[in-house]
Amino acid sequence: MKKILISLTALALLSFQYLTAQTNDFYDDAETIKLKTSSVEVLGEITNPGKINPETLTLRSVIVKETLLQDGKDKFVGAYRYDGYSLYDILNSVILKKKNEAEFPPIIDLYVEVENDKGEKVVFSWGELYYPIHRNEILIATQVARIVPSKTKDLWPLPSDSRLVVAPDLLTHRNISNPTRITVKSYSGKFEITKGMSPMNSQSFTVADETSKLDEISALPADLVKLTYPAVFYGRGRGIHGTTPFTGVLLKEVLAKYIPLNETNLKTGMFIIAGKDGYHATYTYSEIMNRNDQAEFLVVSSKKGADGGDFQVYPAVDFFSDRAMKSVESIRFVNIGN
Repeated sequence: MKKILISLTALALLSFQYLTAQTNDFYDDAETIKLKTSSVEVLGEITNPGKINPETLTLRSVIVKETLLQDGKDKFVGAYRYDGYSLYDILNSVILKKKNEAEFPPIIDLYVEVENDKGEKVVFSWGELYYPIHRNEILIATQVARIVPSKTKDLWPLPSDSRLVVAPDLLTHRNISNPTRITVKSYSGKFEITKGMSPMNSQSFTVADETSKLDEISALPADLVKLTYPAVFYGRGRGIHGTTPFTGVLLKEVLAKYIPLNETNLKTGMFIIAGKDGYHATYTYSEIMNRNDQAEFLVVSSKKGADGGDFQVYPAVDFFSDRAMKSVESIRFVNIGN
């Protein structure tokens, strides 16, 4: 009898688990739906363009809460698990051939345009794909599953076509349907490059858009909250630089009044930040202004006249220090969709 009771108890527990969730994973409880897919080609400043072969790629998985900006407010669409092939993996084997390699060899000024069959386009910085601590979070999804609330049982609308999915975004306007083309480009703007400048200092930096200078900043706004980020500062080339924390204000709060939050900027807006020596990197509007992971960019103010100052940009999201900028002299905003 005792054995029978134990067996019945075990069966009851298994039945309860089956009725609520088959595993401890919250994200596999609903049916996984295959999406209609199209071929995707990779083009641009590379020596080996061509169509991708999904059979050679690893299937990745991300979870997202899709939300769109509508009439100035955030509108929730649904929560999903997407499975597919990351841009990290897709572009991993391309051989770069930068147009401006002779003038500026570093790859941190590269960016990637992704376009769908309707001509809709979004942009990613190269650093956004290959420098972050958390890799493979931007993918072309080939299947989807709802993440269904256990009490309300809400069934969010499902896409039917393959989908570009950007897990780090808060507002998910870069999640476009049926991507078919990926193009690698380098930023075409010109900078005066002075290698090995020492000492180096810029006592102010300009903020500009595509048509005009918007402001010149010589002191950070006093009303912004200062944050301290512990850091292990590690470069791709020279390795460890130090473990001193960075204290500053959020870059997005400095830039918010100059560049508006809208769908176009979320999709195809890009900043180019340059130091006094002409060293520069690309960063998308979304990766600076539209994060859902609180891995923010800081503007750090140092002692006036200090070598490497007065202002630095620290990208907390990045594993490597390569996109950290010393002696910031300019922040340009461009929209590659224009």
